[in-house]
Amino acid sequence: MLKRIMLVTIVLSLSHFVSLAGAQKQKTETHPLPDTVADDAKLQEEYAAKAFFEGPIWDPAGERLYFTSFVDKDTKILRLDKTGKASVWLDDTKGINGTYLSVEGRMLGAQAYGQHVMSYAFGESGPADTIVVAENPKWNQPNDVCQTPNGNIYFTDPDFKNRKTSAVYVKTTEGEVKKIITSMPVPNGVIASNDGKTLYVGDSHEKLWRSFPILADGTVGEGRLFFDPETSRKDSPDGMSIDAEGNLYLSGRGGVWVASPYGKSRGLIPVPEFCSNVTFGGADGKTLYFTCANKVYSLQMKVKGGQFR
Repeated sequence: MLKRIMLVTIVLSLSHFVSLAGAQKQKTETHPLPDTVADDAKLQEEYAAKAFFEGPIWDPAGERLYFTSFVDKDTKILRLDKTGKASVWLDDTKGINGTYLSVEGRMLGAQAYGQHVMSYAFGESGPADTIVVAENPKWNQPNDVCQTPNGNIYFTDPDFKNRKTSAVYVKTTEGEVKKIITSMPVPNGVIASNDGKTLYVGDSHEKLWRSFPILADGTVGEGRLFFDPETSRKDSPDGMSIDAEGNLYLSGRGGVWVASPYGKSRGLIPVPEFCSNVTFGGADGKTLYFTCANKVYSLQMKVKGGQFR
């Protein structure tokens, strides 16, 4: 999330973390590691630099990880060439933040500063071609994006400053852009269920996640509270991912929480830095990548990502 680039680093261990609660009273919280994590797996540092990383996306065809990089308003899309080495794939992105692998195998990107939703074809030295999916100069700053199997594209447009004009939109396959959610103060991360029937949205002000049934016309029905973990951590929800079994991977509130499709906690993956987003990748689809403040990590999993079903 763009407004939290200067957040203080959160220090966590893989089994527990310490936080302040109530009247500065210290307590220890212990949460299980999700059973979807591979046995004896540990976070592996893949890349480090003085930047805020976001928007991880795995290109299955090229078998490469891409992620967005922010140093103030110097925004880029980087490609991880090997552990410890990344190259600039796209410079001056005008704030591409959240990304998503489209049903056509392209990169969708929410462009904050340019008020666009973009689509890029993967090329070796940069985008092979570029398409503007949607644009409106009156939008606040498109933040995250996803797509359902039928081709509808959903994206969030949070009003971080005033919390008055935030919205979630859909761009339907008929080409119509509709405002579908206005009830959330600061909608941030967004993703759909694997069957395209449910939309999940995190809120950076309410510090929780909601779910909405997706209707036949691409709009959504009444939302409900999906996940609000039992933790005193109040760092904001951000990006998210989904595995082939429909479990949600939700960054924020102390690391990356794994929630069942029914909103039940399956545990917490603590991360040493503030984690902005996650995605599945790797040749077998069983590597979870984490973008964070100054770091990119990977973790081996027992399950594949939703895009590898």
